[in-house]
Amino acid sequence: STMQFATSGPLGPWRTLLQGIMTAIAGARRSICIQTPYFLPTEGLNSLLQTAALGGIDVQLMLPERSDSRIIDKAVHSFIDDMLRAGVKVYFYTKGFLHAKMLIVDDLLTVVGSANMDFRSFEHNFEINAFVYDREFASRMAAIFEDDLTHCHTIRPRTRRVAESLMRVFSPLL
Repeated sequence: STMQFATSGPLGPWRTLLQGIMTAIAGARRSICIQTPYFLPTEGLNSLLQTAALGGIDVQLMLPERSDSRIIDKAVHSFIDDMLRAGVKVYFYTKGFLHAKMLIVDDLLTVVGSANMDFRSFEHNFEINAFVYDREFASRMAAIFEDDLTHCHTIRPRTRRVAESLMRVFSPLL
């Protein structure tokens, strides 16, 4: 197996972590599984995930049913309807607060670390993630994802609420 590390933060090449994640997602051929407590993606990441789903890749996104902020919840939900319309499967974890930060691509690459899928993690916070290229490790992480799915519910697309649309405008600041 091979492991690489990528970092982010205001003093360094923060794009390294974001670019690594975007490259992994763009290279997906079969599946993308994401667990994150906060989903406030950059426009590029948002577009990549929707494009992958529209292209027939099985994209699954697991989020906590509720985060620790109602404002962030509204901003997160502003991205969800577009994801659902593109074919992304969105799951809300109900067994407590989901704090996992994991990306699995094609049962080969697993990305784990401190970064959420949000602007702050990619641009402002000091984060580090490991990119692990190992099928056995990916399989073990996928089993955890599958187990966590048993504690989730799904939703359907709906008309975007005004508060969510407003929070989306401010999501780069959250």
